[in-house]
Amino acid sequence: MKKKCRWLCMLLFLLISIVQAQEKTITGTVTDQDNVPLPGVNILVKETTRGTQSDFDGNYAISASAGEILVFSYLGQTTIERTVGASNTISVTMQEDASQLEEVVVVGFGTQSKRLLTDNIAKIDSDQIGGIATPSLQSSLVAKAPGVQITQINGKLEGGVKVIIRGLSSVSASQEPLYVIDGIEMNNNNISSIQSNLNPLLALNPNDIESIDILKDASATAIFGAKGTNGVILITTKRGKEGKSTISIDLSSSYGEPTNKRDWLNASQYIELLQESALNSGFFADQAESDAWVDTRLQRYQGDQDYRNLDTDWQEEAFQNSFVQDANISFTGGNEKTKSFLSASYNDSEGIVRGNSLERISMRSNIDHNVNDWLDVGLNLGYSSTVIDRISGDNSFTTPLQAIAQVPTSPVNLLDGDINGNTLYANFLLQDKHSFRLTKRRRLLTKFFAELTLHESLKFKSEIGYDYLNQTVDRNTGRLAPFQSTNGQTFASDDGTEIISTNNYLTFNKLFGEYSNVDFVLGANYTRFKNRATSVTGDGFPTDNFKSVSSAATISAGTGTFSNWAQISYFARATYDYKNKYILKASIRQDGSSRFGSNNRFGYFPAGSLGWIVSQENFLKESNVLSLLKFRASWGINGNTPITNFPSLGLYGGTNYNGQSGLEFTQGENPDLKWEETEQTNFGLDFGFANNRISGEIDYYVKKTKDLLFFTRVPFEAQIPSARVLQNIGNLENSGFEFVLNTTNIQTENLTWKTSFNFATNKNEITSLPNAEDQITGRNILREGEPINSFFMVEYAGVNAQTGDAEFVLNTENADGTLNKGVTNDFSQAERVVVGNPNPDIIGGFSSNLNYKTIDFSFTFQGQWGAQLYNNAGQYQETGFGNGLDNQDVYVYNNRWQNPGDITDVPQARLFTNNGHSTSTRYLQDADFIRLRNLTLGYSLPNQALERIGLSRVRVYVSGLNLLTITDYRGYDPESSNDDGNTNTNVGSTFYSSPPAKVYTLGLNLSF
Repeated sequence: MKKKCRWLCMLLFLLISIVQAQEKTITGTVTDQDNVPLPGVNILVKETTRGTQSDFDGNYAISASAGEILVFSYLGQTTIERTVGASNTISVTMQEDASQLEEVVVVGFGTQSKRLLTDNIAKIDSDQIGGIATPSLQSSLVAKAPGVQITQINGKLEGGVKVIIRGLSSVSASQEPLYVIDGIEMNNNNISSIQSNLNPLLALNPNDIESIDILKDASATAIFGAKGTNGVILITTKRGKEGKSTISIDLSSSYGEPTNKRDWLNASQYIELLQESALNSGFFADQAESDAWVDTRLQRYQGDQDYRNLDTDWQEEAFQNSFVQDANISFTGGNEKTKSFLSASYNDSEGIVRGNSLERISMRSNIDHNVNDWLDVGLNLGYSSTVIDRISGDNSFTTPLQAIAQVPTSPVNLLDGDINGNTLYANFLLQDKHSFRLTKRRRLLTKFFAELTLHESLKFKSEIGYDYLNQTVDRNTGRLAPFQSTNGQTFASDDGTEIISTNNYLTFNKLFGEYSNVDFVLGANYTRFKNRATSVTGDGFPTDNFKSVSSAATISAGTGTFSNWAQISYFARATYDYKNKYILKASIRQDGSSRFGSNNRFGYFPAGSLGWIVSQENFLKESNVLSLLKFRASWGINGNTPITNFPSLGLYGGTNYNGQSGLEFTQGENPDLKWEETEQTNFGLDFGFANNRISGEIDYYVKKTKDLLFFTRVPFEAQIPSARVLQNIGNLENSGFEFVLNTTNIQTENLTWKTSFNFATNKNEITSLPNAEDQITGRNILREGEPINSFFMVEYAGVNAQTGDAEFVLNTENADGTLNKGVTNDFSQAERVVVGNPNPDIIGGFSSNLNYKTIDFSFTFQGQWGAQLYNNAGQYQETGFGNGLDNQDVYVYNNRWQNPGDITDVPQARLFTNNGHSTSTRYLQDADFIRLRNLTLGYSLPNQALERIGLSRVRVYVSGLNLLTITDYRGYDPESSNDDGNTNTNVGSTFYSSPPAKVYTLGLNLSF
């Protein structure tokens, strides 16, 4: 018996020894999808109880045998399995599991689970906007959110960006959304010294952004009251994270060119068409006489050369290749007490339009500190300094793009190298050489906050925000610059705006019983705005080397203004959900503003919404196909305020009366002035299939705006013809559908492919105007029953095939009320009609993101349909010299009428004769397009290589912006519009407006 026991013990010892001989220690590092070490990951040998966790640096060690399987699991991440092989090292990168994550969106004064959301909020995360170079923060949002139209006005580096959410809701008040950065409202007033707007987010570094939440329906925006009509964009910057400190470096270099160049006449084509036009004009007895006139005229612009030997491409002189250098460094880290995020960035950009450049330095510091169990404090501090070398607005003779109007038989420079000043129009190169306009913008945006935990369910938060924007402009025009009548001129201005705001609010969140959860917010906000602006102009300098006002012989002009306003608000919001499937929310805000009349100083803005997660019901809960089905409905009222600060007051201004100072009445008093109000109703459906691998949203909304703000003239009997008064008169309506479809097409260990498609419709209609009278501004009209700012002009009928005359549709009213669709060659006989709309009916986007092992590939398409764009320069560029000697579009040369029977839409060329160049639909074109907005291909070093070089991330990428545009629009670009002629009610035109840039970028992302 003892022998048997001894043999059994020896056998057991032998087996254990064999097993132990097969086991080995496996080590490795676990990181998240951004290659940041991930502590606390569970590593388990499958079907055993042996396991461990990754440490603070993401490292782990575990004993396992070849052939055994290691299982890596972490909350919110996809579980990964790896088989132990010959190697003793297994490192893994965890990926987010959408089915486990409870996505959180930022709402006004708090956050909320996306699953329980009853509002319409579009969320864009940092991985969609960071890591690649973009010309502006808004450009990274293009085509990412349904119902959000983002348009860069033109290709200038500092150019304004128009953001429209669910259509235009105002005529004379602000049409821009409210921007809120880390809970503090941002000043986005335009303080440009010329009419060309500046991008309000120019100071922000896209790499600092953690997420952007776009609030679209009234239930989401009503908490912002009188500022929410046009939607709200909540920008959240990055914060420090507990764990290993990480330094990230992003470097990129970009090369750009115009997205499109137009074809203009070369010298021989120009001379041929000019001779033909002169002969057709009837001003000359025969061709010899007309040709002689052409020869004499062109000699005016040849300088010291022979025009017959010249062929200048002025478009090439106006454009240049752009170059951009961008560098960003950031630090994030912290412990359980203090967490911090620090960043600095530098951008040096040379634009595609000659003379346009930008240099920006920005810094950010976000610090969070846990003082004790009941107090947390934090500080957000962002600073930027931007220097812009600006060029003139589109409507200026000295803007580079107007050079395309120059005669191609005119030289750029004289033989001695000097710039030719004897051109058809001012040579912009003289302006470029002998003048400058430097705009410097310095912005400080900061917030201090403290949060007290009064109870496990009750917190109090106090925030103090400060937004200071200072802009200085130094403009010098030398004596050799065009249109300079004195010995040089200098203009200097200083504009400073500060906004101080405070938010103080209580947050209560508690689960009652097993199923009822209540979330309540109650608070107050105070905002104070101050602006001080001064400017001075000096004329006459000893030489062009003197550029400061102090050296001027005379001070010819000066201005000084001071303005302020204040607003106090109280708000409350309550959210209730039962069993995580029945949700009810209500909010109200009261705003009081100094801008409004004494009889309507305060406004009230209520909202409510409800949701039902049907997929949580017993009859669907166990479905293997349907993972989410939620119905949403919301209603609410928002407000909108005037752009000016004293619209309700009777105003007087100083005036010169026969050399004596005096007072002039400029604005009538209106104590009843109040907010514009927009009532919005939204019905939505959220769905998900196959564990949300297919998900999406469908929404329908109706926005009704009443009490539109209009300036009306003081009655003539008052004998004050220049005075006006702002009144609440007029209504308009927006309605439309929005659709989003997100799909995870492939998700394996090595390959992930996700796509997102969205589109939105918008129908806009003016429903009421003062006395039902049309409001006409230039080519645009406000008319009951028509979209806001509809085009109102004579309808072009084409060309008479026998005579070459331009013809127009009469559109006079017949006796029965119908319109006479006969045609005439007499423009004055034709009536104007509504012929188009500058706002698109449909906008859409499609994005694709593919990751294969260490390779990432993504692209985004955008599109719009239904809008028109008027080429206001067509009256010069496409007339066959009927309205001057401007160079012509090749389209005119190729398609002009020449002989009876010619079928074309380009009339016969007739020198200095109006044959179709009056304002009509001839120059109105559809602005539909599809654009490959961006494309990126990146490669990241694998973990094994990173371990050898001691870095956590190395990624190299190439990207392209605006690579392809598919459109029938014949101008430079279907989105580019006049940057100094468009207003709220005079929109949709282009005038020598630069196209956006097509940009190619090489970049590097490093982390360690």
